[in-house]
Amino acid sequence: MGERCECVVIGAGVVGLAVARALAREGREVIVLERHDSIGTETSSRNSEVIHAGIYYPTGSLKAEMCVKGKKLLYKHCKEYNVPHENIGKVIVATSEEQFDVLRNYQKQAQINGVGELDWLDKEQVQALEPSVNCLAGVWSSTTGIIDSHAFMLSLQGDLETHGSMIAFNTNVKQLVFEPTLQAVCEDMVLEPEFLVNSAGLHAPEFAVQAGGDYRSYYAKGHYYTLSGKSPFNHLVYPIAEAGGLGVHVTLDMAHQARFGPDVVWTNEIDYDFEEDQFEAFATAIRSYYPDLDESKLQPGYTGIRPKLVPQGEPANDFVINGPQETGHAGYVELLGIESPGLTASLAIAERVIELLGQCLC
Repeated sequence: MGERCECVVIGAGVVGLAVARALAREGREVIVLERHDSIGTETSSRNSEVIHAGIYYPTGSLKAEMCVKGKKLLYKHCKEYNVPHENIGKVIVATSEEQFDVLRNYQKQAQINGVGELDWLDKEQVQALEPSVNCLAGVWSSTTGIIDSHAFMLSLQGDLETHGSMIAFNTNVKQLVFEPTLQAVCEDMVLEPEFLVNSAGLHAPEFAVQAGGDYRSYYAKGHYYTLSGKSPFNHLVYPIAEAGGLGVHVTLDMAHQARFGPDVVWTNEIDYDFEEDQFEAFATAIRSYYPDLDESKLQPGYTGIRPKLVPQGEPANDFVINGPQETGHAGYVELLGIESPGLTASLAIAERVIELLGQCLC
């Protein structure tokens, strides 16, 4: 027998924190189990820190729905909790006429997804916004933004703790048990929650398999380089998306320091080492739209890993949000393949979890 409790959330990344906060604000007592010694040390802190508009995702997909809804919730949250952010806007550029149709498809998909208009920009209009960018045309995304992701996660942590819940750091969940009761088996304790949410990020599929699901983990590693000196960019600049990611793009941090990334390097293990053997390919990708790049100003920054549910070469997976009906286990929800735009979508995903557990939480 384990220790009885009301709600357990596995993982203190941005989505796990958002879910735990939502449950706590419903009046539930929540324990977040985090294997590391602080919040958001994996995917949640190793990304572009972009508030995505919702442009790229297929019609009717969870990524599209959660991103567009989550974006609105996130901007509202940032204002309410004084989280540093900026609705800075983004230019997606075409460097050849063959890419014009892709831009037009982005415009159509943005409308379908509820993002709104993406304004078409000719070469001169792009250069008026971004004098350093070389392209033939572009589209303007007015609702894209940037955010201090750590400050956002701290706001979630503070709110869930204010509502009487807690995070148990350095607590590694070894196994989930589903019969005769829900159990989270840790190294030094066993918890028996009424409600259990698997938000373990890169490790979530391992627990989903224990629940009877048929999932495998695949990892797409991305490198980020920072650009030393004053940024030549005023907004975010993205090339046409590529397989596995959105291409090596320009993002700005809250101090408007420029950084480039991520590339896509498929790997078989979770490894955050910075590998510089892809530097030339990385620089070539940047030069396609920023020809004046001075390679000496590119400094290795950090790496991140996207949690994938499909291998290299397969169409990108959608978010998987399985409630009790899908998992077959009362009180259990699992969140799988929550890659980009997971940060943007986090508050919407949390609302969806509350909905899925709705009847159980009554």
